[in-house]
Amino acid sequence: MAATCAGLARRGQAANQGWLRLVLGLGPLSKRLISCSGDTGSLILANGKGDLRCHITANPFKVDLMCKEEVVMSINSLGQLYFEHLQTPLKQRTTREKEENASIDTSQENQEDLGLWEEKFAEFVDVKVNGPASIGLDFSLHGFEHLYGIPQHAESHRLKNTSDEDVYRLYNLDVYGYKIHEKMGIYGSVPYLLAHKLGRTVGIFWLNSSETLVEINTEPAVKYTLTQMDPEAAKQKGSSRTDVHWMSESGIIDVFLLTGPTPSDVFKQYSSLTGTQAMPPLFSLGYHQCRWNYEDEQDVKAVDAGFDKHDIPYDVIWLDIEHTKGKRYFTWDKKRFPNPQRMQELLRNKKRKLVVISDPHIKIDPDYSVYAKAKEQGFFVKNHKGEDFEGICWPGLSSYLDFTNPKVREWYSGLFAFSVYQGSTDILYIWNDMNEPSVFRGPEKTMQKNAIHHGNWEHRELHNIYGFYQQKATAEGLIQRSKGKERPFVLTRSFFAGSQKYGAVWTGDNRAEWSYLKISIPMLLTLSITGISFCGADVGGFIGNPEAELLVRWYQAGAYQPFFRGHATINSKRREPWLFGKEHTRLIREAIRERYALLPYWYSLFYRAHMTSEPIMRPLWVEFPDELETFGMEDEYMLGSALLVHPVTEPKATVVDVFLPGSSEVWYDSKTFASWEGACTVNIPVTLDTIPVFQRGGSVVPIKRVIGKSTGWMTDSPYGLRVALSTKGSAVGELYLDDGHSFQYLHQKQFLHRKFCFCSGVLSNSCADERGHYPSKCVVEQIFVLGLKKQPSSVTTHSSDGKDQPVAFTYCARTSTLSLEKLSLNVGTDWEVHIK
Repeated sequence: MAATCAGLARRGQAANQGWLRLVLGLGPLSKRLISCSGDTGSLILANGKGDLRCHITANPFKVDLMCKEEVVMSINSLGQLYFEHLQTPLKQRTTREKEENASIDTSQENQEDLGLWEEKFAEFVDVKVNGPASIGLDFSLHGFEHLYGIPQHAESHRLKNTSDEDVYRLYNLDVYGYKIHEKMGIYGSVPYLLAHKLGRTVGIFWLNSSETLVEINTEPAVKYTLTQMDPEAAKQKGSSRTDVHWMSESGIIDVFLLTGPTPSDVFKQYSSLTGTQAMPPLFSLGYHQCRWNYEDEQDVKAVDAGFDKHDIPYDVIWLDIEHTKGKRYFTWDKKRFPNPQRMQELLRNKKRKLVVISDPHIKIDPDYSVYAKAKEQGFFVKNHKGEDFEGICWPGLSSYLDFTNPKVREWYSGLFAFSVYQGSTDILYIWNDMNEPSVFRGPEKTMQKNAIHHGNWEHRELHNIYGFYQQKATAEGLIQRSKGKERPFVLTRSFFAGSQKYGAVWTGDNRAEWSYLKISIPMLLTLSITGISFCGADVGGFIGNPEAELLVRWYQAGAYQPFFRGHATINSKRREPWLFGKEHTRLIREAIRERYALLPYWYSLFYRAHMTSEPIMRPLWVEFPDELETFGMEDEYMLGSALLVHPVTEPKATVVDVFLPGSSEVWYDSKTFASWEGACTVNIPVTLDTIPVFQRGGSVVPIKRVIGKSTGWMTDSPYGLRVALSTKGSAVGELYLDDGHSFQYLHQKQFLHRKFCFCSGVLSNSCADERGHYPSKCVVEQIFVLGLKKQPSSVTTHSSDGKDQPVAFTYCARTSTLSLEKLSLNVGTDWEVHIK
């Protein structure tokens, strides 16, 4: 239910207004809140059940969001609502107007003197045509001390208190080797945060794409004795509160309050506004090998062969800017890449893919067809004088495509057609970089705020959404080139709320240092809970040369993060996985192979993210919302609901302390099958080959038993099931399966969605969604049952055709593990395994 509760701000233009919206239930429906009571100067709105109310007071303006009788959130309780009216420049006013409005003019003159109409940054002058136009509003979250979200910052997962000089900034910038534990903005912005406490999760989505600052101040609970004050006063005084103050340079106040009450509810409510994670092609969940730059076709061929020689699976090799003719995108350097289609055929024969880079800046060169056509049609961003904006980037002097213009996006999408993009094939996919946008000699290395976009909008109004629109146009271009049949893959560096609909995001130019490995975990958790599930960090660190131990640990961490890519800058040493000696090669191989073994689980998680908005990489508080110990944890996380991962992020580690949540849970080491009860911290000995991963009791995890050279070689390979029993002796899990590349799962319902359930000694495979149909030759070949306390006397399979078959089994009393091998149970049909 979406309800427009109040128009908060009007500036004299129809578009300049403010809205406060509540999102209840699973999404915004047309039904409004009902006015149930109120007196002069106040109004109370309630949902149909009456358990959620909105109490609006006119003077002073304040909104209280109440659940039953508890105030959950207050708006403008600190009186920080403000909006600056758009104004007419003084130079355009007549002498008569000045005489009639002397007081206003004097004020404006004072504003000019203070630099509010004109600001300087180094040699740049930012002229604000309509004067200062900032907006702001405060929110008080009652009983909440734990806030998360508002990426992107190289900071802790839990948001920290701010100070005047240290606020969270949302402003997309190209920051090479960004500093960690800083609140300054980097490549992307999602103006959305979540607050969590025992019993409730809420969200605030501040829909604004201009530069935004967020102040946070938490007042912890103060305990009072009843002798000091009466019980009601003690209750009021004893409650914690967090105040959040949003400030944006321009735009309107447009706020969505997501009322929860559970984390899952908030995820659904947010996705109803911005969309869910796109269903990726299966190959993109494999390992990606990248560097700036692979030199030529021979280099690509040698690297590809190196993976085969060392028996390391991978799916995609990437080409950075040097593959083009003088940094002209959609072209090839004919000396380095004389026959790109032949190179792609070599990769196709290995069932692998190619990704190439395409940035938003276009080299100013009348002989470059992309530039000439864009120039002719007026498709570039303009400067404040109405001329094409020009800035320096990789090709030298460049103009920037105005992706906010639908016609520009449509034209840009068309550039990916095979007939237009010479040398491209259907195994070529795209990487959008530098799309903050990066302007090397611009203010803060980006575009001037008074540049002009489509519709006469200034760049300041939409800076943070520029990269979003490039990724959108790119994804749509890849879909169009296949006539709507094939799923795209697009990686973007810059992003905004909703970027999840178009592909993947990574954490940008990190460094080959242990601290960057460690900070990647909270950075990815924050992206994940704000809708962007397909995210990762450059394995090994983009800048610098990682030592062998760091590289191994980073591969081990990356194998358990959604986007898995090794990348390095141009002046770093080569670091393909086999260049660090036999032992380190073995360890990296094992980490990558673990990723490929878990692909059925990964793919099923992506389907859930796509359909139900559940994050793939989850902070512990999402899965265990009633356990205070989990609220601040960021060195371990859940993959889906079944696996807990604690990457080793310290050098020369010999032990890690792993917190296993849930007083009624049991956890199993994924390698040794040793078990622990939950709600405790366990000291886990580690060597360089240890990846601390634990399966949650009560889960079933599907795996692939045979690892191929790439995902394409594993289509028909057999499955295994890891059944980890709960304390009650039961377990559930699922498997999602389709062709891995097309939209037929959506349009023709060509998919399988299976449910595995273990209860009372019976493991069953049944259909989880009757709408789906997809033929599969795959069989379940192996089943491990963990936590089976007693050795069975017999194991039999029962198929849907009524045939019963005895099964040989092995039981290990030391680990309470039952192993069933050499099975042949079709994954797409109903069957049962009876254990007696």
